[in-house]
Parts: sequence; C-alpha cells; structure tokens
Amino acid sequence: MAENNAQVQQSQAELNEILKIRREKLAQLQAEGKDPFTITKFDVTHHSAEVRNNFEALEGKEVTVAGRMMSKRVMGKASFCNVQDLEGGIQSYVARDAVGEDEYKDFKKLDIGDIIGVTGEVFRTKTGEISIKAAKVTLLSKSLQILPEKYHGLTNTDMRYRQRYVDLIMNQDVKETFVKRSKIIAAIRRFLDGENFMEVETPMLVSNAGGAAARPFETHYNALDEDVKLRISLELYLKRLIVGGLERVYEIGRVFRNEGVDTRHNPEFTLMELYQAYTDYYGMMDLTENMFRYVAREVCGSAVVPYGDVMIDMEKPFERITMLDAVEKYSGVDFRKINTLEEARAIADEKGVHYEQRHGKGDILNLFFEEFVEENLVQPTFVMDHPVEISPLTKRKPDAPEYVERFELFITGREFCNAYSELNDPIDQRERFKAQEEQLAQGDEEANTTDEDFMNALEIGMPPTGGIGYGIDRLVMLLTNSPAIRDVLLFPTMKPTSDN
Repeated sequence: MAENNAQVQQSQAELNEILKIRREKLAQLQAEGKDPFTITKFDVTHHSAEVRNNFEALEGKEVTVAGRMMSKRVMGKASFCNVQDLEGGIQSYVARDAVGEDEYKDFKKLDIGDIIGVTGEVFRTKTGEISIKAAKVTLLSKSLQILPEKYHGLTNTDMRYRQRYVDLIMNQDVKETFVKRSKIIAAIRRFLDGENFMEVETPMLVSNAGGAAARPFETHYNALDEDVKLRISLELYLKRLIVGGLERVYEIGRVFRNEGVDTRHNPEFTLMELYQAYTDYYGMMDLTENMFRYVAREVCGSAVVPYGDVMIDMEKPFERITMLDAVEKYSGVDFRKINTLEEARAIADEKGVHYEQRHGKGDILNLFFEEFVEENLVQPTFVMDHPVEISPLTKRKPDAPEYVERFELFITGREFCNAYSELNDPIDQRERFKAQEEQLAQGDEEANTTDEDFMNALEIGMPPTGGIGYGIDRLVMLLTNSPAIRDVLLFPTMKPTSDN
C-alpha cells in the first residue's frame, strides 16, 4: 500500500510539473507578443476529409486547415504532426526551410492538444499518405491540460460521460454518433415537412404537467408567486392547437421526468409528439413505419441496421399484434377468459406477477405484458389495443370498451413510441381525469390531474385525431448501435462527484 501511495504521489508530481511547464510556455508566448488567446479569427478553407476525398483536384494547391494537434514527431530540420478537425485527422509535414527558422522553433515547443492552423500545399508522402506541406503554422489556442493517451475501456466510462468534450476529442466514433444524431433529427423534419406537418413550440413551465404517467419536477415562479412544474409531455398543448384548427402539428423538445437513471432512462430527454386531425391510430402506424424506414435509409443508407448482435429489418412491414394476443402468445394466459379482478389477481399470483391493491384488471394485463412480452419484441412490432385503465387520453374501441385504440412500437425489446386515436369526448375525458385523481389520492405519484383549460378546449370541440409520441433518444440509439441512452446524450445526468 505504501509503495502504491508513493507511485501515485510521484505521478501527481510529474503531472503537476508538466502542467506548470505548459503555463510557463504560455507566459513566454505572451511576453513575446504571441499570445494565442488574442486571435479572434482564422480563415479555414478545407476540412481533413475534404482534402483526402478530393486529392486529385487539390494536389499541389494551397489549403488551410485548423484543428487540435493530436501527435507530433520532431526529426531535426523537419517534423510531422497530425491535425484533427470535425471530419477526422490529416498529417502535416513541417520543415524548417519552408516555415522559417524562428517559426520552426515555435512549432517544436507546441504541445499535444494545442489548437493550430496549417496553411500549405497538398501532397502525398513517399509512404502514400495524403498530407499538407506546411508553409505556415499558427498557434490558435494553448492547451493547458493534458489529453489522456487512451480514452477507451470500461474503467473510463464514467469520466467519458462527465467530460464529454474530452471524449469527443479522443474517440472519433463518439463524434460520429452525435453527428449522426443531428442528421437523424434533420431527416425527421424533412419527412414531416413532406407530410405537411407544421413545427411548433409549447411551454416547458406549466401549472399542470399532464399527458403522461410520470412524476414531474417542481419549482417556484417568483414573479407570479406560483408553484409550477417542468413538462413531462407535449400532448395537452399540441391538442389545443388541433382544436384551434392547425390540422398537423409536431414538436421536438426536452421533457423532464423525476425518475431514476439507467441504460434506457434519463430524467431529461428529447421527445417528439405529433398530432394529425381526421385520422386514427392506424394512420399513425402507417406514418410511423414510413418515417422510421425513411430516416434509416437517409442516415444509414439502409433500413436494415445492426443493433448489438442482431440485424433490425425495417424494410419489411412491421408486425402488428394486440396486447391480448401478445400476452397469450408469450405467457400462455388468455385474458379474454378472465372476467373479474379477482380472477386477474389469482392468475397473477399463480404466475408470480406482482401487483398493487389499486391495480385493476387492465393494469394486471399490462403487468403481464411487461413481464412476459416486451423482451421478446426484437423486430419492429406494433402492440395494439391497450386496457383503458392505463390509457386516460385515448378513445375506447367501440366494440370492446374495456380497451382503447392505442399502440406502442417495440424494437429490440424497447418501446419507441406511443400512439392513440385521441379521446375527443369531453364528458368521457373528465371521467378519466377523475379516475386519475383517485389514483393520485391512493398514492400513485404518476397519475394525472384535471386540466380545466384543456377540458375547456375539448368542450369547444376537437376533431377526430391521431397522435403519437416518439422517444428520439431511443431512435438515435437504434440507428447508431448504441447500448445506453447516455451514449447518445451529449451531457447525460450524472451523480455529483466530491469535486462538484
């Protein structure tokens, strides 16, 4: 133990000395009138991939690139360095005779991690590597910290999430994930624009956080001396817009749910909800299937994509199955033959499915679905016709009023979206809200409360409407083959460290 402590102390002392030297270099530059932090602009003509991909056209021509210096090899009168920008890295050949003696001395003092600009001629080295023969190297920003030599592996996972800026520098695949995330959202917008949807924005601070089963974050609005909540859903405001005559609307935005953190959940995440007048949940199924297929083709080049050790096929039609049929298929229990709550509780006891006293027969059906079905739904599957008890904002099925016109899309055993034929009967809606408030009184912190302004909107009249909510982060996980939601959030929620 003493030996290990001594090694740690020695390593820390060496680190402190390196950091001290970097600051001394900066001080010397400033004393010489070469402070890099006074530079406000640098004209970049090309990125690294642009140079590589267009070598034949650019060979022998002057380009200017800029980025972080990731490696440096000094060899007497000539040196090599690698400059990393948004699109990757490119090698630069820096010779004393080309840049000048004083400039070459300055170059040799540069550190790994410094941000530099390189202007020079595009050429190919004797080993065949496309490079830039530097005529000028400009220090644009001095790095006063040390980049890790290797930033991979489980031992560094926590630090990668906390210091995403370092993760992006050291791991090109991480950078590509977030570039792809941006492209996914852009493709969604293109698709919906083509379907004549209108993008809107609705409030994040609300007096009534409804539209989903989740516990909200609460805060206080000082100016109005009012307790408010962060939204858990986009639904109730978007439906108001349908009432107002905006027939196709959507919003992509952050929502906030006061829940735990795991591989699939983060307390703030990106949700997209859309609503379309004069259609139902079947229309939402068609739109969803077409959108997923379109986005995958646009971003990945194919709607057959790898996820873990399986290939997810979104080219073929998505499977459609009712919740009743899915539960029977995977648990062997046919809830059509279960007529009372007592029978539902008895079969749950027999199968080892835990329920609470407040749960009705429909709740227990849903618990069976979660226990026996979800993990089996690897390929795209629409699960339809949920029990009314867990669907307070959804139209009942006319021929089976215990169930509603609702579906969820499951892929890789995870829910990707939730859709309804929206309830537009204000009398039925008030009864559903009343039932939700009774659940709240019994201790269900995720139950909804009555939103009187939304009720007023429904009483003015909402047309038949299909609506849906998509977990954008989970779609990004699928299309980037990422195992955890933190891998697709630039700055995921993390437990505070002692340094915070």
